[in-house]
Amino acid sequence: MNYDRQKYLEAIKSKLEQNMFFHSLALEACMGGIYDYLKSQGQIDEQEASKEDWLLAGLLHDIDYSGSFKEFHPTKTKEALVECGLEISDEINQIIRAHSPKQSGVQPVSKAQWAIFCADSLTGLITAVTFVLPSKKISDVKLSSVVKRFLKEPRFAAGTRRDEVAMCSNADGLNIPLEKFVEICLVSMQGIAGQINL
Repeated sequence: MNYDRQKYLEAIKSKLEQNMFFHSLALEACMGGIYDYLKSQGQIDEQEASKEDWLLAGLLHDIDYSGSFKEFHPTKTKEALVECGLEISDEINQIIRAHSPKQSGVQPVSKAQWAIFCADSLTGLITAVTFVLPSKKISDVKLSSVVKRFLKEPRFAAGTRRDEVAMCSNADGLNIPLEKFVEICLVSMQGIAGQINL
């Protein structure tokens, strides 16, 4: 299935406030970075969703976090898209649902589902680390700073679900060491700095 990213981009722009929009772009980039890393390690098998599906899941994961759908997030993605004249496959929808298992009942199983589950709140920590720099530029953020804030300063960006992010190292999930996982997401976000106003 070929998706016109621009149409989905316009849909989330119309439904989400600016910070949520930037977060959606950040998670899309992280999903692409994680996919590329796993592929380079020979860890993407034939059953796994396509990279395009990973990216779209990241981009759209919070589209129902607004209006009348908000209390049902993330179970109303398809309905929110219908309002914009768009649709997604069941596979993408399941990836999206996996980023919030408590609400959706979908526990992460596939690599894509683990990726969205682990990376979702990490983008906020990386953004927070950027904002405390004098330059407020993500290009100046060092990996060591993010890891230090993550491991040793639990009150910093307290909304970060550190226990979920740390599950990136689970052998039956992504099997990516925490520091490597943070690096992948940081570099991915640095790559789209202009798009996310960082």
